Amino acid sequence: MGVLDAEKKYPIRKPTRLKAWDYSKPGYYFVTICTEHKEKCLCSIVGEGLCALPSVRLTPIGHEVERSIRHIGSLYPTVSVDKYVVMPNHVHMILVLSDNGAGGRGSPPLHTVVGRLKSFTTKQYGGKLWQRSFHDHIIRGEKDYHRIWNYIDTNPAKWGEDCFYVP
Repeated sequence: MGVLDAEKKYPIRKPTRLKAWDYSKPGYYFVTICTEHKEKCLCSIVGEGLCALPSVRLTPIGHEVERSIRHIGSLYPTVSVDKYVVMPNHVHMILVLSDNGAGGRGSPPLHTVVGRLKSFTTKQYGGKLWQRSFHDHIIRGEKDYHRIWNYIDTNPAKWGEDCFYVP
């Protein structure tokens, strides 16, 4: 469970971000956001079997999450979503932060982009939808990018083996 804060009796969370990294810096970022208590409320995986490839069937809130993901670029012109998948209890995305090329400030920090997505979809859900924080990985090179892109692409087919799988 982790170390407990002696006064509050809450687990002390370890920082997950690189201390010296500027998360508004242009680059490719792999982001995973999990639902609260890993609740399977975003979609179901259907079509598993000999002939059918597994596919994602979104719930109403899953549709809102997908719409919000697709809307990121219009909210933040220097941010794009290169690849994503909505799973039953989590979302994976490759977010691309770029410089605006006009000597401006560039992209908003990664946590701002993810925070806005989480905030908006939580309001649509009408209750606590997401776990606190999110996981990120700074994509380091083409090989790392292709590995992550493939992982996202094949995630529905491997749902039963996924580390976030809850029966």
